[in-house]
Amino acid sequence: NAPRGAEHVADAPAVSRWAYRQPGWRRPLAITALLGGGGALLYVTAHPFLESMLAVAGLVGVSQFVLVQWVAPFLSEFPEKVSAFYWARRVTHAPMALMNLVSSNINQWTVLAAMIPLVYGYSSLRHHGVWLDFRFDGPQRLEILLTLLQSGLAMMVLANMEFDWRDATVLFVLWLVQFLQPGLREVVAIAYGVWMVILATEFVVGRKALLAPRYFWEIIRQKRDRPEPL
Repeated sequence: NAPRGAEHVADAPAVSRWAYRQPGWRRPLAITALLGGGGALLYVTAHPFLESMLAVAGLVGVSQFVLVQWVAPFLSEFPEKVSAFYWARRVTHAPMALMNLVSSNINQWTVLAAMIPLVYGYSSLRHHGVWLDFRFDGPQRLEILLTLLQSGLAMMVLANMEFDWRDATVLFVLWLVQFLQPGLREVVAIAYGVWMVILATEFVVGRKALLAPRYFWEIIRQKRDRPEPL
């Protein structure tokens, strides 16, 4: 979460404002209730949602893999994107909107990614009595490679602590190409790799400033040197 100096209660959605403004013990109770209610809704709707997605794919003649890959994440992350786009409308809140998406991506590639083989293995153990490892086929390996390259490229693009319209446009065009023309995904993966090499070269020769590590250590030193509260 962003610090209070950058994010105010008034910027939060109405439900979040209501929970935060509860007095005393009611605040953690309200937050816990919202978290538990959301988890319960996800649990009871996940399976019907997946079956509906597969049925829609067969009805409209679209690949089930492509539909689940793109539509399901879009719908599941839609509330998060709405809040990020809402913040991005204001110059003072645009960095907070970007950090909202960055923190979400970190969560997805750590906690959520680690849960997939665990849930898969437990499900196999429960229904078949054998713990099975999660195996990726060819298309899945390519998707993982693309996603890893996108994440690595995003980290390098943000390493100079700037994100302009040119970087955003190129990233969007490369994504759109591999979405509309799946046969070009290998080419797009190569383009990501070439761009990463170019950025690395610019950092080495000094054409771009590598500011992220310096800012990171400055924050660590500030936290270490901050006096303890009395």
